[in-house]
Amino acid sequence: MKKTQNKINPKTIAVAASLAALQIGAVYAQNLNLDEVVVTASPTGRTKMKSSDSVTSVGEEAIMRSGATSAAEILRSVPGIRAESSGGEGNANITVRGAPVSAGGSRYVQMQEDGLPILLFGDIAFGTPDQFMRTDFTTDRVEVVRGGSASTLASNAPGAIINFVSKNGRDVGNAVGFTTGLGSRLNRYDFNFGSAINSDTYFNIGGFTRQGEGGPYKTGFNSQDGGQLKASITKEFDKGSYVRLNFKNLDDKTPTILPVPTRLSNGKIQTLPGVDPRTAFFINPNMTRDTTIDRNGNQVTTNPADGLHVTSRSIGLEAKFNLDGGWTVEERMRKSANGGRFVGMFPADNGGGTSSFTGTMFNTSLDNMDNMFNDLKASKAFDMNGGKSVFTGGLFTGSQNLAQTWFWNQYTVGTNGSWSAPTSSGWNTWGGCCSRTYDVKYNVTAPYAALSWEKDKLTVEGSVRHNEMSATGQTFKGTTPSNATSLSSATWDSASADTVNYKQSKMSYSGGANYALTKDTAIYGRISDGYNFAADRLMYGTAGALNGSKPISFNRLQQQELGVKHREGNLSLFGTFFIAKTDESNYEATTQKFTTNGYKAQGFELEAGYRSGAFRMNAGATITDAKIKSSLTAAEIGKKPRRQADVVYALSPSYRTGDLEYGAAFIGSTKSYGDDANTITMDGYVITNLFANYRINKQASAIVSVNNAFNKMAFTEVEGDGHAARALAGRSAKATLKYEF
Repeated sequence: MKKTQNKINPKTIAVAASLAALQIGAVYAQNLNLDEVVVTASPTGRTKMKSSDSVTSVGEEAIMRSGATSAAEILRSVPGIRAESSGGEGNANITVRGAPVSAGGSRYVQMQEDGLPILLFGDIAFGTPDQFMRTDFTTDRVEVVRGGSASTLASNAPGAIINFVSKNGRDVGNAVGFTTGLGSRLNRYDFNFGSAINSDTYFNIGGFTRQGEGGPYKTGFNSQDGGQLKASITKEFDKGSYVRLNFKNLDDKTPTILPVPTRLSNGKIQTLPGVDPRTAFFINPNMTRDTTIDRNGNQVTTNPADGLHVTSRSIGLEAKFNLDGGWTVEERMRKSANGGRFVGMFPADNGGGTSSFTGTMFNTSLDNMDNMFNDLKASKAFDMNGGKSVFTGGLFTGSQNLAQTWFWNQYTVGTNGSWSAPTSSGWNTWGGCCSRTYDVKYNVTAPYAALSWEKDKLTVEGSVRHNEMSATGQTFKGTTPSNATSLSSATWDSASADTVNYKQSKMSYSGGANYALTKDTAIYGRISDGYNFAADRLMYGTAGALNGSKPISFNRLQQQELGVKHREGNLSLFGTFFIAKTDESNYEATTQKFTTNGYKAQGFELEAGYRSGAFRMNAGATITDAKIKSSLTAAEIGKKPRRQADVVYALSPSYRTGDLEYGAAFIGSTKSYGDDANTITMDGYVITNLFANYRINKQASAIVSVNNAFNKMAFTEVEGDGHAARALAGRSAKATLKYEF
C-alpha cells in the first residue's frame, strides 16, 4: 500500500504569509497577553508562550466590545473557530479548522463551564450545549484551545475545547446593570457580587433576568423571558490549596430561529415577497397552541411562543490540594438536571410562488438531558535529565441521559402571519418518519495521562486518553393512522421498539513541543489523533444496529499544526499552519439522510494584537482549503464541504478619548457553498457591530451597542433544494447602564 504524506498547499502558505504581513504592517491587533496562564486542556496550567497548543482567551472587556448577544457570537472572533450564530441563543453550529458542520451542533468541539462539559455530546439534535449556558456579569473569560491536547484532556473533544470560566469572588468585579432595547422591547437586569467572608473564604453570586422581544425579531410577545442565577463559595488552605462549591439555576426562554422560505435562481439564494430572512419569525400571538403526544402516549398542549425553553440546575465541587513531595491533586465534579422544549417553525416547502407555505412545527420535548461528570487527576513534579518534568494521571467518568420526544404537526402558514388548522399530525408528517420517542443513557470512563519536560528554552509534551463508552436504552416510532390529522387514532408502536445496548472504545493521543527562540518569540508544533462518539445521530437507522451485534461507527479527527508566537513592544502575533483530516458518519433531521464522508482541510490561522496609546486593535483570520475526500455520493468527492468559506476574519479596532471609548467589530467571510455538491453559492459578507462606552464617573458607565449596523444579508445555511435558508439576524441595538462597586 502506498503511503501518502500530507503537505500544506504552497498557495495556502503564500496567501497566509501575505495576510500576516498585511496584518503586521497595519498593526491590526491588541495585546494577546502571551504570559497569561491557561488552565483549559492543560494538566498543570502553562503560559501561552510556553504552551505547544493554539490558545485564545476572550476577557470580559473584549466580550463587551464585540457586541455579542450569545455564546456563539463571542466565538466568531476566535481564529480557527467557525461559529454560525444565526440560530439565536441556542442551537448554534460550531466547528474548528475545516472540520465539517454536516448536521448541526458542535460535534468536534466540547463546550465547558469551569472545566467540565456542559453536555457529553456536542451535536445532539435539538439539544446543543450552548442552549444550556448563558454569559452574563458572572463570566470572567472564555478560554479556547484548538487542536492539540483537547483530544486527550477531554472526551468527545478532538477538535477544540471552549471553556467558559466563572468569577469566584476573589478579585473585584461587583456590578449591576440595566439593558434596554433600542427599537425593540427588551428589559434586562444583570448583577454580580463577590466578597471575602474572612481571610481565607470568599464567595460570588450573580446572574440576570430579562423579558421582552429583543433583537430584530418582532414577535409580538415576550419571546425572551427568564434568567439565570450562579453562585460559588471558596475556602482556601495552605500552599494554594482550596475547595469550592458552585451552583447554577437557569430557566430561560428565547425565540427559536430556524430557516425561512426562500428560492433559488442560478444557484443563488433569493428571498420571497414579504419574507425577510433577517427578521422573519412565523410564530406569533395568534398561534397559542400545538397539541402533541408525550412519551407516555398522552396528548399535551404546548404553546409555540415558548420557543427554546431550557432549564438547567446544577451543583458542583472543585478542589485542589498541593501536597508534600511535589504532588498536586485536583477534583472537579458537577451534577446537572437539564430539560426543556424546542419549538420552532421549519418550512417544509416555499409555497411554490403563493403567499403561504407548509410549515413543520419542530416540537421536541427535551424529556431528560441530565448528566453527572467527575474529573480526578494527580500531578507530580520531578527532575529528569537536567530538566523539570510533570507527570499527570487522571480519570474522567460521566453519565449523560438522552431522552427526547419528537412530534411535528404541519400547518399552512401565510407569509402575513396567518395559520390554518393542522394539515398533518406528527404521526403522518413526512410519511411518519420523525415521530419518535427514545430514552438512552450513556456512560463514559476515560483514564488519561500526560507527561511534560522543560529544560531551558525547550518544552516537550505528550498525552494519551482511553475513552470507553457504553449506551443502554430503547427507541420507539409512532404508528401511522389513515386519518392524516388525527392524534388519537395512533400511538407509540411497541413493535418498533429497538434496543440500544453497546460499548465502544478508542485511544487518543497528542504530542507537541515548544521552543523559545528568544524571550519574545517561540515556535511550536503538535500532532494529535482524537475521536468523537455519536449519540442520537446513530439512532433510527437499520433495526438492530445498536444492540451490540454490529460494529458502531465513530468520528475521527487527526490534526497536525506548526505555529509561531511573537511579541514586540505593543504588538503580539500568534500564527498556526494546520492540517486536519476528518472521517465521520452522520444523520440529519431536516433531510432524514445518513451520510458517511471523509474530509481534509489545510490552512492558516492568525491572531494578532496591537496597542498604541488610546488605540487598540484585535484581529483574527482563518484561511482554509477544505475538500471532501470520500463520500457515498461520488459526485461530491473533491468538492468543498458545505458552509466552509476559504477565509473568515474579524477586526476589532477601538479608541479611547477622555471618558469615551468607541469602536467596531468587523466580522467577515468569503463565499461558501450551501451543499456538498457545490451547486448553491452563499455570498460572502462583512457584518459590522458598533459600540460606545462612556465613563460617567469612576463607578458608572453607559454603553450603546449595535449589531449588524448596516443590516447586511448574510446567509449561513440553505436546504439542498433551496426552499429554505437561514441568515444572521438583522440590525438591532441596545443600551446598558452599568454601575461597578
